[in-house]
Order: sequence, then structure tokens, then C-alpha cells
Amino acid sequence: MEIEIWSDIVCPFCYIGKRKFENALKAFAHKDSVKIKWRSFQLDPGMVQVAGESVHQYLAKRKGVSLEKGKEMNAQMAAIAAEVGLIYNFDKAIIHNTMDAHRLLHLAYKHDVQNEMKEALFAAYYTGGKNLGDRATLISIGETVGLDATEMSNMLTSNEFENDVKLDQDRAAQVGAQGVPFFVFNNKYAVSGAQPTEVFADVLNKVWEEEKPLVATGDSAGVCNADGVCN
Repeated sequence: MEIEIWSDIVCPFCYIGKRKFENALKAFAHKDSVKIKWRSFQLDPGMVQVAGESVHQYLAKRKGVSLEKGKEMNAQMAAIAAEVGLIYNFDKAIIHNTMDAHRLLHLAYKHDVQNEMKEALFAAYYTGGKNLGDRATLISIGETVGLDATEMSNMLTSNEFENDVKLDQDRAAQVGAQGVPFFVFNNKYAVSGAQPTEVFADVLNKVWEEEKPLVATGDSAGVCNADGVCN
């Protein structure tokens, strides 16, 4: 079974969705037959970092709300993340364009450590307060999953994989992904949002048994769309 997952590193529901999906996968009897590929999706592809701007300020600006409201929204998101064992330190988080991080994920796929790279990037951004727009930081993170520093440096100083990132974004529209996370099973079964673990478990079993196509879009799912709205 092949599962493609569209997400952005700075999408809070994407990390939550990853953990819920993984919890379902752990209990799946055929998990060793599952191949996962992370697809690139940038919520704000034109984003330019503003020196000193906090994630709270960025969110408030994107949402058109007050700074206090932005902090409140992030606090609510941190509480949701905590329910699945994740620590979100929004006070430490550094918002930045994610193009280079996505390019690094494509390199990681080439070396069969993409899932490990995705987890490392999520943890670095949400928990560690690392600047994913800093190439030296990205190289340091990549080394923790076994990637070669010289190869990463050469890639990051070139335009390698930029087109792959854009093609992933284009394909997202083709498969009907209006927000992320978005999961596609065997190129025909879709799950939208950070669904409950039980939903992922049900879909895994239904896909394995080749039952009718299933699209899960329950009200309890969390999704971040291309306008930066997470709900």
C-alpha cells in the first residue's frame, strides 16, 4: 500500500495528523507493507521572513486579528497537540519560508529517510524553536537522520528539487487537496485533515481489503488551508 501525505512543516495540524496516523499504523496488521511518501505543500509560498516577527504576530497578521487573539489561538492549538503527546512551544517558534525544508525532504526521500526527516523538522520547529530558514540549521537536522552534510550543502546552494516542490503543490490541486494534511491511499482513497486515529485505522483496513473509495471529512478533523486558516 502506498500512502502520499501532503503537508507543510509550519502547519500545526499536519504534525498532529502525522501522530494520529502513526498511532493507527502501529496497530495495522500489514504495516510492513505500507510505503509512505511525504508530498510538499506550502501554505505561504511567497512568505518572506520579517526580522523579529513572532509566530503570534505572523498569525495575527494573517488572520486579521489582534496579537492577543493570535496568542490565544496558538495556546488552543498547543493544547490540541498535547492530547497526542506533542509539545508546541509557539513562544520559541521562528516562522520562515519552508521551501528549503521541503527540498531537504526530497533529498531525504532519495536516501530512504524521509519520514525520519519529516519528524525531525516538525520537532525542530514546534518544540525546539529552530530556524528552518537557516541552511546551517537544516544541515544539522539532516545529519541527525544520517544525511551527508556536503551533499545537503550542495543541494541547498543550488535550485535542486525546487521544481519537485512546485510539482507536488500542483498535484495537490489535482487530487482535490484544499488544505493539509491530506492523505491519499493507493492513489484513489483520500482522507482530509487530522482525523481521529480510529478513522485512519478504518481507512487502512478498508483500503487493504479493496473496498469502495472512502473520503473522510468529519467535523472533528483539523485542517490548515492555503489562506493560512487552521480550524
